Amino acid sequence: MELHLDRSLKTPLYLQIRNQIRQLILANELSPGFRLPPERKFAITLGVNRTTIVNAYHELEADGLIQSHVGKGTIVSSPLSSTDPFFDHLSGIEDNYGLLPTPVQPMSWQNFYSRQSERMYNPVLASILTEIGEEDQISFALGSPAGEYFPLEEFSQIGQQVISSGNWQAFEYGPTMGHYPLREYIATWLAQRGIHTQAERVMILSGSQQGLDLLTKVFLEPGDYIVMEEPSFLGAIGVFKAAGARILTVPMDQEGLRTDLLEQILARHRPKFIYTLPTFQNPSGHKMSLSRRQELLKLAYQYHIPIVEDDPYSELYYEGKLSPSLKSLDEHEHVIYLGTFSKILFPGLRLGWCVAPPSVLEHLTLAKQHVDLHTSTTTQWMMTEFCQQGLLDQHLIKVRNHYRIQRDTMVSALTKLAPSGLTWSVPEGGYYLWCELPPGMKAATLLTKAAEKKITFVPGNAFFINPGGTDRIRLCFSRHPEATILEGIRRLCEAITEILIQPRPKDKTNRPLFNNPLV
Repeated sequence: MELHLDRSLKTPLYLQIRNQIRQLILANELSPGFRLPPERKFAITLGVNRTTIVNAYHELEADGLIQSHVGKGTIVSSPLSSTDPFFDHLSGIEDNYGLLPTPVQPMSWQNFYSRQSERMYNPVLASILTEIGEEDQISFALGSPAGEYFPLEEFSQIGQQVISSGNWQAFEYGPTMGHYPLREYIATWLAQRGIHTQAERVMILSGSQQGLDLLTKVFLEPGDYIVMEEPSFLGAIGVFKAAGARILTVPMDQEGLRTDLLEQILARHRPKFIYTLPTFQNPSGHKMSLSRRQELLKLAYQYHIPIVEDDPYSELYYEGKLSPSLKSLDEHEHVIYLGTFSKILFPGLRLGWCVAPPSVLEHLTLAKQHVDLHTSTTTQWMMTEFCQQGLLDQHLIKVRNHYRIQRDTMVSALTKLAPSGLTWSVPEGGYYLWCELPPGMKAATLLTKAAEKKITFVPGNAFFINPGGTDRIRLCFSRHPEATILEGIRRLCEAITEILIQPRPKDKTNRPLFNNPLV
């Protein structure tokens, strides 16, 4: 594929690239299934910035001419056929009026997008969600509860009760703060875990991810500083980047966020808030020690900075007992607490909550009204009934046992099959094993090899703001039964072994196919 760029033209380079590739596709010189070059390699070939290629590919994807696929790269899409309903529509116009519509150049949507829309681009997260339902591969990428443990029978019965004749309230508009009986239950449930609050300080969200988005709308202007541990949850990284925040990172060790390095950052930059997942952190699985939690709160009080505590995994503990949350230790209302039903029950219901001071909730409520008015009334009613019947606590006892077995199965398989140099941490709870690859191996290289064996994972660099994590991968053990985990680890270790034994050219470094790979 040869392209010719003219830098003397006023047409941006990315549009020149897009237009030439588009012409090749429409002329069928690039047939469906043709794999376009990786972004970085293509950029080097054409002598342009990688962002130029990214923008050109975005344009082509918006036109429906190309698609990005897990482990396969970017390929040319199948064209519309003459049997497509669109052509039937055109034929109808000709029959009725004797006229054919004038051909119109496809809209160049890229020219209309805002800067924020560019910051929202998150190929890793999009690719993870795209994997759902692809049965021909084993995915250790998606952090999700196992569908086989969903309490479907119980929820079905509750659904029939809620959707009973005459119960129109379950389908009405509801308060933005959420269904009061559910807020009341969550306040009581959290009190048993040391978080003493009231229903008036609990807000129901469409998943805790919405909580992060609302907090950025309320707290952040482009250019504001925030602090987060590194590595960290890629969904949070994406939200903060989209808001235009300047992200300051603090490294972690086995005890969690390094509070000894935090004070100088707080003193110098005065960030808007500190974001942390102190319990079974994503992706590392680490649990912040009690002394670190206390030191973090002390620094927050000293510098008068809020803490956003994201706590999706603390109920999924497999050793010992429940760890105290930062919110339960907070004596001066510096902690905003996010929780969710997505990791402990049903991710598809999109139900989470936020516990915060009344003034913060007032602003979050105003922000939420502009997004979705309120979280689904019907699902809130059903979840309330499910919880009030004691079914949530019963479910948690069940899944803790199952996920512990699945974690141990993955660890056992790695212990037995892992090539020399592959190491991993064993978490006390949560979903993930955080693995370090053999010296010299890159996650991007392994991703390509693993895709050939229909096995996927998240490369470590997805969890880093700064360059890093290229020798790390995250494996989720919660989603699959033991037999699938064993097969998946076998394929993964086989892929690692094949990379280790392949000869390396003496005059070249073993460079990965993708610098920032899709999952």
